[in-house]
Amino acid sequence: MFILIFFAFLAGVSTIAAPCILPILPVVLSAGISGGKQRPLGIVTGLIASFTFFTLSLSYLARQFGISPDILRTSAIVVLLLFGLLMVVPQLFTQFEVFVGRIIPQKTTRSNRTDFWGGMLVGLSLGLVWTPCVGPIIASVITLAATSSVTLGSIFITLAYAFGTGVPLIILIYGGQGLMRRVKVLSKNSGTIQRIFGIIMVLTALGMTFGIDRTLQAELLAKIPSSFSAGLTQQIEQSNTVQDQLKQLKGTSGLDTSHNTQILGGASSGLPVLGKAPEFTGISHWLNSDPLTLESLKGKVVLVDFWTYSCINCIRTLPHVTSWYDSYKDQGFVVIGVHAPEFAFEKETNNVADAIKQFGIHYPVAQDNDLATWSAYNNQYWPAEYLIDAQGNVRETNFGEGEYDTTEKNIRALLQEAKGMTTVLPTAPSAADLTPTGQISPETYLGTDRRLGFEDSASTLGGNQWTLSGGWDIGSQYITTTDTQASLSYSFTAKDVYLVLNPSTSGVGTVEVQLDGKTVNGVGTDAVNGVITVDTDRLYHLVHLDGDESHVLTLRFKSTGIKAFAFTFG
Repeated sequence: MFILIFFAFLAGVSTIAAPCILPILPVVLSAGISGGKQRPLGIVTGLIASFTFFTLSLSYLARQFGISPDILRTSAIVVLLLFGLLMVVPQLFTQFEVFVGRIIPQKTTRSNRTDFWGGMLVGLSLGLVWTPCVGPIIASVITLAATSSVTLGSIFITLAYAFGTGVPLIILIYGGQGLMRRVKVLSKNSGTIQRIFGIIMVLTALGMTFGIDRTLQAELLAKIPSSFSAGLTQQIEQSNTVQDQLKQLKGTSGLDTSHNTQILGGASSGLPVLGKAPEFTGISHWLNSDPLTLESLKGKVVLVDFWTYSCINCIRTLPHVTSWYDSYKDQGFVVIGVHAPEFAFEKETNNVADAIKQFGIHYPVAQDNDLATWSAYNNQYWPAEYLIDAQGNVRETNFGEGEYDTTEKNIRALLQEAKGMTTVLPTAPSAADLTPTGQISPETYLGTDRRLGFEDSASTLGGNQWTLSGGWDIGSQYITTTDTQASLSYSFTAKDVYLVLNPSTSGVGTVEVQLDGKTVNGVGTDAVNGVITVDTDRLYHLVHLDGDESHVLTLRFKSTGIKAFAFTFG
């Protein structure tokens, strides 16, 4: 644990070289340089406290009280705006000093109290609006927090990361203050400089209101070489020592299929035991069934299928899974579809219920909205299948698409093993294997969290690269149109192109689909006369070609408020 804490601190320190820190630097420097010696301490203390608290508790607060991160972000922007105004208008700052002097104990001078607590307020706000490009260490902590698994160790790791980030920030602020004192021109005009910094804070707050900070971060991530912006952090966090410690942090109670033992006693299937199947946990809703447990399913062969309804890889797998269930359910076979959402809209029960109906799913589906069962299985993939025997042991795993014949053969073998049967069960009706076999474009996320392949201009697009024009708001998981001139171009190679979309704020939006600059009628199953109608939160089929071909796809968004999440290809 101490190793992870140390490396988390180093990762925090190295954040100063990453573009993620740049959007908050104007606020940090503006609020700190023009204040007294106590203000930098207040800013960094507030930043550490706020970042640590909300990293560990935001998922819980959203789940229990319905607190939206957007509301918290708006509140933080208001605080930054007000503090900037205090610096611009000296009379307001004097009144603020009087107010702080009345509510804070009289152990220090009024100016020091104002400096520290004013800085603290700014720091608390920064902890809300700052979205660091965290590496595996903090990402693991966030995942644990999302599954309500906050431990003392994860608290110390998050604190260490925040402290590491604070060290270079406080050095920068005190360095700026020293420069202000030593340079006479600056010291003589300290009042004017304070007002200038206040204006910078006001402009920064206004920019954050319109998402300019997120856009700036996205542009910086696209333009600054990853070897510079993230190279040091990756070297620190991707080391074998850190990775081993992260496995221990996540715990060893989950499924570990890295070791297997052969079943003794002449088991007919010959399949090894990969571990005891974890129980379903943290399920928010059950669909097509009352709540189930693996204990209650003892004696049956169970296939646990992790999926999410906007994942094209999962969609191509579903015909096989539904065929197995329909064919073998009377023989003691059960499928449990564990719906593990990748995006926030996939947590909506009504959306999942609509998908179940659309794909003809009749087996039980468990909504694992907090990824608790996902974590219990140490799962990392969509789709992922765990075949469990009648005694509750995992006997086979399959990640991704394909290998359908093998999985079905093992289902039949475990059913025969459970019943002591010697006769061979008939095979299920076959479904087409649509697993792509060629070199096609990779899954491409559009939000800043996992953005790859972004280019500034359509004129410089290479293979598997994309660009934007017009009005866009850039978020961590998705991008949103802000005017009717917004367009997105992608240079792809594939037979089929899909895109996860959410409707506009009015409920329905339209998108024109073009290939190589020309509108093509019926290019995808969701295109009518070359236009997509975006009316639900789902995966849309944009393009269908005769084979794997290379083209430039251009989407022209005719409605504001449409959210685009990720491309997938087939």
